Amino acid sequence: MSTKQIVALLNSHVDGDEEQFLSIALQIAAREARAGRTEDAERLKRLVQKARERAGGGPSMGQAAIPLARPRGELQGLVESSYPKTKLDSMVLSEDVRRRLTRIVRQQADRATLRDHGQVPATHVLLVGAPGTGKTMTAAALAGELHLPLFTVRLEALFSRFFGETASKLRLLFDQIAQTRAVYLLDEFDAIGARRGDPNDVGEIRRVLNAVLAFMEEPNSTDSLVIAATNHSEILDKALARRFDEVVEYTVPDKDAAKLLLERRLGKFKPPARSWAELVPLVDGLSQGELVRAADAVVKDAILEGSSKVTAEALAAALTDRQAFRGRFQAGHTR
Repeated sequence: MSTKQIVALLNSHVDGDEEQFLSIALQIAAREARAGRTEDAERLKRLVQKARERAGGGPSMGQAAIPLARPRGELQGLVESSYPKTKLDSMVLSEDVRRRLTRIVRQQADRATLRDHGQVPATHVLLVGAPGTGKTMTAAALAGELHLPLFTVRLEALFSRFFGETASKLRLLFDQIAQTRAVYLLDEFDAIGARRGDPNDVGEIRRVLNAVLAFMEEPNSTDSLVIAATNHSEILDKALARRFDEVVEYTVPDKDAAKLLLERRLGKFKPPARSWAELVPLVDGLSQGELVRAADAVVKDAILEGSSKVTAEALAAALTDRQAFRGRFQAGHTR
């Protein structure tokens, strides 16, 4: 390779331009063929073809996690990456929510079949619900089901760090979504809607909102799954809300669902079955997140104490503490 080709390869890698990277690789293959090194040339061509088949939705797509090009510039640090193992079966969900999420997974998994018939899978999903009701875990479970990486973008942090150039930073993110198949979680999505009422920032928010609206209208060639999560759906712009293929609403689990969640979380440490009659009234109004924290707290205590079971009294105390904390938190917000 010439120095010029090496520089071009490195530039395309740094910029996350995979197509340019592969085009340069083909140029090198052609040069190798002209020099009589046909075996090396053919090897390069096969690797380029394999890479393009993966990027274009070939048989291997969706079966393995695809690494994300490192976020460029100051966008790095605002996107958190992970490869979740969580599955929907590990979540306690209402039948309606489970049905909606299962439909999304099926459409994504069989997207090639849908495209053969002129249809596209659901790619934009809005998750609505109070904190701790399972929105973030749902994004992880969908990534786990589809064997894709999960990239979490905290919009509030993006606003606070780049206010005045947020729309251009979002454009970088949208371009990445169009280039690399993954599950993208836009957390605190209400940051876009919540700021529309700020009289000092109308111009910037209009630009940001227009950027998001334009992105959601663009073809999603990678079929990446874009998930927006919000605690305040009522403040979202109506034009924005209409862009979602699915809107999934979460509520706190009822008593039966809460009991099932606790039993799963406690596992082998769960207390005797006869003790649940006293415990069930204590779960009323607690979110999935609050129930998980209560269960984890007593399991840790049992482990450190060398116990094989959690006592009903310990679990009751943990649930009571969560109820008290919840009550103080709500009281603080009503003052």
